[in-house]
Amino acid sequence: MAESVLVTGGAGYIGGVVVSQLLERGYQVIVYDNLSKGCLASVPPNAKFVQGDVSDRAALDRLFQENTIDAVMHFAAFIEAGESMQVPEKYFRNNTANTLTLLEAMIAHKISRFVFSSTAALFGTPERTPIEETDKLQPTNTYGASKHLVEQMLAWFHLIHGLRYASLRYFNAAGAAGKQGEDHHPESHLIPLTLQVALGQRESISIFGTDYPTPDGTCIRDYIHVSDLASAHLLVLDELKRKDKLIYNLGNGRGFSVREVIETVRRVTGHSIPVKEAARRPGDPAILVASSEKIRRELSWTPRYSDLEAIVRSAWDWRRAHPHGYSEQSASSH
Repeated sequence: MAESVLVTGGAGYIGGVVVSQLLERGYQVIVYDNLSKGCLASVPPNAKFVQGDVSDRAALDRLFQENTIDAVMHFAAFIEAGESMQVPEKYFRNNTANTLTLLEAMIAHKISRFVFSSTAALFGTPERTPIEETDKLQPTNTYGASKHLVEQMLAWFHLIHGLRYASLRYFNAAGAAGKQGEDHHPESHLIPLTLQVALGQRESISIFGTDYPTPDGTCIRDYIHVSDLASAHLLVLDELKRKDKLIYNLGNGRGFSVREVIETVRRVTGHSIPVKEAARRPGDPAILVASSEKIRRELSWTPRYSDLEAIVRSAWDWRRAHPHGYSEQSASSH
């Protein structure tokens, strides 16, 4: 009998690609999403879709009663670091409190494996790069803090309830996987925003801060292809049958500055991409690059797309095929 996995936020960008890979490996998948950020068109037709909110304990209880579920992968979260510094309450409610509701339901229904979509924002302004799993957790924005609280809860639930969990800390997911691409509303991520300039949908791209202590003055980030991220989630899901607690950083091990990303988009698209320079945003660390040596060593995880140009090219191919994202596609596939 194939294992059944519940994927919260499975209609979103990373969750959707994980759902596709789970189905390819023969898992049965239930996607649970309130569609506030996700899109039904990104959910593969052979996944079961249930519209609902992670804050709704009664709906979660029904879900666990009516379906055999072996493990939960949790992606449902707000991810805008900038917004989290304006409305922190929104982030603690959705990312922290709602995750607690989900965990309470899991414990009540004796579901013992949990894969958590965490973030490199836990490390704040890191003391060294690349960041390792044992480095100090000191988030500089409330988005990172909301995820840090969940990691603390998971450690206690593991100790007290025997919950087996994996926490995957990653930074900038990027690129597209076949028919699935990045389509946030509003969009705040650098690569898709820059591609919108190339498509003539926006006049220029803004650089927030040009006076950081980096070679070209702009922030440096680690970009990891969404397919590589997804493959790591499947590895830890399987490993949780043998191990009871896994914490991994996921990155390609080298960072690219904002200016380097824009230059790569210029190369891939052949578009000039005008730039506007703006003030720094609060809570933005200068450099965030994750070491993923531990998961490479322990689980033989190997990213297939570590080259920024390949990542940008996959995103550009998807964006040209879907110039307005998923909104043009019919949602009648379910």
